Amino acid sequence: SVKGYIHSFESLAALDGEGVRYGIFLKGCPLRCVYCHNPDTWSGEGQETEAEELVRKVARYKPYFGEKGGVTFSGGEPLLQAEFVCECIPHLEKARINYAVDTSGAVELSENVKLALEKAQLVILDLKFWDNGSYICYTGQDMTRTLAVLDYLESIGKRTWIRTVVVPGINDSEEIIEKYLPHIASLKCVEKYELLGFHTMGFSKYESLKVKNPLESTADLEKPVLERLQRFADKKLNR
Repeated sequence: SVKGYIHSFESLAALDGEGVRYGIFLKGCPLRCVYCHNPDTWSGEGQETEAEELVRKVARYKPYFGEKGGVTFSGGEPLLQAEFVCECIPHLEKARINYAVDTSGAVELSENVKLALEKAQLVILDLKFWDNGSYICYTGQDMTRTLAVLDYLESIGKRTWIRTVVVPGINDSEEIIEKYLPHIASLKCVEKYELLGFHTMGFSKYESLKVKNPLESTADLEKPVLERLQRFADKKLNR
């Protein structure tokens, strides 16, 4: 059986999908986003686990999930371990626990990736930037794979939320947020577009890993700015 490599767990998280979630943060990420707050998830090594054992652990929280809650596979990039996620699916189904996937989409669209997306109750896709140049500049990879994943989600009609982190001095203006919107508006599968504010909570991780933090002089995004940009996006998308 395929082993999963885990960074951490977060029980009863409310941010990563609908209802009460149990967050499973998988190790490994192909991107190097300048604003990453989990640089400790980049490498692929982590706490080793098997699918059955993991689902047994999760099942203890089932009474809290209610109708909508469940598991969210996050990371790092959870779909780098798509084979392990697929291995968890029958165990989750047997326990009647749904799952969501929180992904950057920066992965090859393999059969395992397709299956992991197809069986998810919800996919949360982080659309980092609006064009290829910005993707390469700020994440180290182009956006071809992310767009292919989005196209796939649209083709199977998968419920999708799109998220973008708003970083001071990079994409914190209406002019720039507007550039994300035409593509989002063209997708029927997208239920929600959510902006998240950049925060400095991950800064200490860069120090402990002795990794250079490209945004060390950047402050948290101010809440009123985030709220204004969210209202702007909602209005443009008629949501």
